[in-house]
Amino acid sequence: MNLRDLQYLVALAETRHFGRAAERCHVSQPTLSAQLRKLEEFLGVALVERRPRQVALTVTGEAVVQRARRMLQDAEDIRGLARASQDPLSGPLKVGLIPTLGPYLLPRVAPKIARALPKLSLLLHEYQTAPLVERTLDGELDLAILALPAETRGLATRTLFSEPFLVAMPGRHRLAAKQQVRATDLEGEKLLLLEEGHCLRDQALEVCGHVGTEEQAFRATSLETLRQMVASGLGLTLLPELAAAGPFAATRGLAVRPFAAPAQHRVIGAAWRRSTSRGEAIAEVCEHLVRAAP
Repeated sequence: MNLRDLQYLVALAETRHFGRAAERCHVSQPTLSAQLRKLEEFLGVALVERRPRQVALTVTGEAVVQRARRMLQDAEDIRGLARASQDPLSGPLKVGLIPTLGPYLLPRVAPKIARALPKLSLLLHEYQTAPLVERTLDGELDLAILALPAETRGLATRTLFSEPFLVAMPGRHRLAAKQQVRATDLEGEKLLLLEEGHCLRDQALEVCGHVGTEEQAFRATSLETLRQMVASGLGLTLLPELAAAGPFAATRGLAVRPFAAPAQHRVIGAAWRRSTSRGEAIAEVCEHLVRAAP
């Protein structure tokens, strides 16, 4: 049994297809299939149920995959530890961000990180909070940037900055005449929200739910869709400040107003595995994110 055999098994578990698993592992399908049979022979137990047009794992196979993932992650951590000992601020750093933050924060901070840390290569991904945490725990990501508090299940976390919420409304809306908006001003208004799974949806409901807003049946998959629906007059929404700044500030037919004190806001933070070998690089990137605060 070796790490490559376990890599083949995990790939098969995740793809449920011999061809796609072989492609992911950069080997031929017969090679992958033969190695998995050898692994089964070595262990003396069936791991894979081979059916026509369907691949499933046995109960034992599922249990082995869980442990194999941990072993593969430990092996990657060892390789990362060796790389970090040579130059901790070089090499790839896999960073995940929630979709309501990434497009607005990265243009502000990525060029500065590139200049300050020229040997560090950021590999950037977007996921909603739950899969973002899951991929960080599994080692697919080194660092998660998300809204706190969140269910981080034992990951190390730190606060980066607070980001105020703004009220976005049609340009001719009655509240557009105000310089600031109170939460109570939203009573009876139609509220547009993102689809389930976005933490921003839950935060908007927390801010507006107790003042009697009317949640619309429409669900947006992105802030940009939400922004355009508000501009077309279908309701109001909350935008994080970064999503209403810079090139995103000028949307025809849209008015954006801050909340009166005390301002409503969300807390942006970072999360990473406590066992990570990329601690120094993570700390440097986090410091740049702190300085990019709105």
